[in-house]
Amino acid sequence: MSPTVPSRPLRREIRTTAVLAAPLVLGHVSTGLISFVDSLIAGRHGTATLAAVAVGTALFWLPMVIPMGILMALPPSVSQLDGAGRRPEIAPLFRQALWLAFALGVAMFALLTAFSHALGPIGIAPEIRPGAAAFLQGIRWGVPALALYLAQRYLSEGLHWTLPTMLLGFGGLLLLAPLGYALTFGAWGLPARGAGGLGLASALMMWAQALAFAVYLARARRFAALGLFARFEPPRWTAIRGLLATGLPIGVTVLMEGGLFIATALLIGRLGPVEAAAHQIAINVASLSFMVPMGLAEATTVRVGHAVGRVDAHGVRRAALAGYAIVLATQLLSALAMVAGNEAIVAVYTHDAAVAALAASLLLYAAAFQFPDGVQVLSAGALRGLRDTRVPMGLAALSYWGVGMPLGAGLGLGLGWGPRGMWIGLIAGLGMAALLLGSRFLRSSRPGRLAPRMNDLAATAGGAALP
Repeated sequence: MSPTVPSRPLRREIRTTAVLAAPLVLGHVSTGLISFVDSLIAGRHGTATLAAVAVGTALFWLPMVIPMGILMALPPSVSQLDGAGRRPEIAPLFRQALWLAFALGVAMFALLTAFSHALGPIGIAPEIRPGAAAFLQGIRWGVPALALYLAQRYLSEGLHWTLPTMLLGFGGLLLLAPLGYALTFGAWGLPARGAGGLGLASALMMWAQALAFAVYLARARRFAALGLFARFEPPRWTAIRGLLATGLPIGVTVLMEGGLFIATALLIGRLGPVEAAAHQIAINVASLSFMVPMGLAEATTVRVGHAVGRVDAHGVRRAALAGYAIVLATQLLSALAMVAGNEAIVAVYTHDAAVAALAASLLLYAAAFQFPDGVQVLSAGALRGLRDTRVPMGLAALSYWGVGMPLGAGLGLGLGWGPRGMWIGLIAGLGMAALLLGSRFLRSSRPGRLAPRMNDLAATAGGAALP
């Protein structure tokens, strides 16, 4: 923060960011709880089912992080248009985002279909393959709906309205819990499908969320003046290309990070069901805690983008500093909870003594990466607000795949340290990303360096990213 900027605006920015982020955090927590519910139901069904869901979930998110990242171009674009007073341009951009989301969803459906038949060549343990394939074949039907839901959610968040993310997130959870149980174990006249039932239940939940969000956007007074669904427009390459120019590097960046965790899960899946199940428990807890900094990062993206739209260079840095302050506090709480309560947390998931012992030890490693994980995702969110996405993509690739994966694979598989070695790789990759992305934002957001670019950034809101 520049010494000429008074502290009071920063305190106000912290409050604004916290209010904006709270529903996002709760919405992400609800999403994390979906994986928790899946893991809980699968764990009660059996260790083999839990291991199958672990592998299936990893292979599901491997392609899905690409459309998620690409569609993350929408919040900064919308917030910059809003901050610049160009609200009539929001609805046409949103309609093009829907076309892009649908195309991405269809492509991801095809990839998941292929993945369900590739478990053997990947090297997944034979006893895990049938359940993992069934899970993928069920959940793939929900992928187009998830992509459309994300486009609608990111529009709403870009306009500083985050409550629907929370409400629809928990609404989906209330649908998934009984439906997932019934389709896994067989209840209320529904057949018992094991891991495949959990995948199908997740797909049905995704369609319910997407349709509910569309009805809300069409009827809510808050969005009526925008005319989001006022007319039908065919795909327009110019607008879609602008979203891709900003979003594709984000998608690759998210893939770099998500791929590190997914590849770790797949490599651990080659070690056997006990290791895979223990990793699933620990990574599920870590993922739940990650929902907090992820929500804060999305709120920071919107706040930084809005400051860009109103051409406020000091506001850009205040928005990011507010996010950093909150995320450091929340990550401290997460780390303390994992250290103090690791055994109690694991006991909620499983009664298998071997799985529980390994999972409890892995939670200590998860505690160690809470701070670097929070800093790197917050930094990436702040950079997205500037639509600075290309260089961060390279920094992410270096951190996760130049440092994290080689170290984790070398320790975990090469030296035989198992899951613990793989988790050391996760810590190293996240630490490097935190250092590089945080430094990038601090340099890019210096008022003297940013001010000359502000008018150009605001003028191209909703279009392509600047180099």
